Amino acid sequence: MNVAFDLPVIWLFLIGFAITMYVVMDGFSLGVGILFPFVKHDQHRDVMMNSVAPVWDGNQTWMILGGAGLYGAFPLAYAVYLPAMYLPLILMLLALIFRGIAFEFRFKSNRSRPFFDIVFSAGSMVATFAQGVVLGAIIQGVQVVDRQYAGGTFDWFSPFSLFTGVALMLGYGLLGASWLIVKTEGGLQRRFYFLARPFAILLAVAMAVVSLWTPLANSRIFDVWFTMPNMLWLAIMPIMFLALVYSIIKGIIERHEKLIFVKSIALFVLGLIGLIISFFPLLIPPSITVWEAASSPKSQSFLIVGYCVLIPVILAYTFYSYRVFKGKVRVGEGYH
Repeated sequence: MNVAFDLPVIWLFLIGFAITMYVVMDGFSLGVGILFPFVKHDQHRDVMMNSVAPVWDGNQTWMILGGAGLYGAFPLAYAVYLPAMYLPLILMLLALIFRGIAFEFRFKSNRSRPFFDIVFSAGSMVATFAQGVVLGAIIQGVQVVDRQYAGGTFDWFSPFSLFTGVALMLGYGLLGASWLIVKTEGGLQRRFYFLARPFAILLAVAMAVVSLWTPLANSRIFDVWFTMPNMLWLAIMPIMFLALVYSIIKGIIERHEKLIFVKSIALFVLGLIGLIISFFPLLIPPSITVWEAASSPKSQSFLIVGYCVLIPVILAYTFYSYRVFKGKVRVGEGYH
């Protein structure tokens, strides 16, 4: 079987692309909310929200696209992961809903504005933490018997999944800070330069811990990364990781405005590539592959036509919207 033209593998790439776009694009939006407690001035918080107000809802299109693709192309994965992660997923959706409400109501309120500041920030933190917990639970693996979820309601709850939840908050915080460095100026921009460095250092430590924790807890992943000749050609991954972290911190010190954001995105992409290397061809760790979880070839062929239309349209819309709203956001200016 030629993997390059294998429909399940193509679908894995498409869904992975949608998830990567969501993590990167809604990640910095959620990161803005995570950084809210570090900025006290009301006008500065206005600038922070105005930097993402024109694009935040469009960013979430990628989450919908990835979820719909998972349901259509890999229904078994959808049927297993949903009951396994009910609680964190519901928590994430509720947090995103309240965060969206805060976006719209904050600009129209006066006395209630501090309340909506709290809702916006808490919603961003809870949604991010829940996403990280889900990621950690998937990495740990789920119990499947006769192609059905056989675990308990709280199997997702573990020290590892809680740690990945915190790690993702650090990651989105870095994305948010690097985005706001691009979109702000003056004293507010200096504030985000100051915040970006500890977030970058803590994220690097967290990613290193996860990278070591995962193979030590899973013999299969240990064999992928720490046996010859894999060790030789996979050594490029930690080297690239260290180089990116060093470059991000150096860029913060030397005030490389736009490059910090680009390199922060690259750090996330590198982490996602590492996950793919660790688990492919598994889609439901520890044992179900992409081919076993896939829907029929006819279904996948039919659905892929729609995705080949949707993805270019969404990319074009995304590019256009960011082009229209490019540039600095200043006090008193805004999308609303």
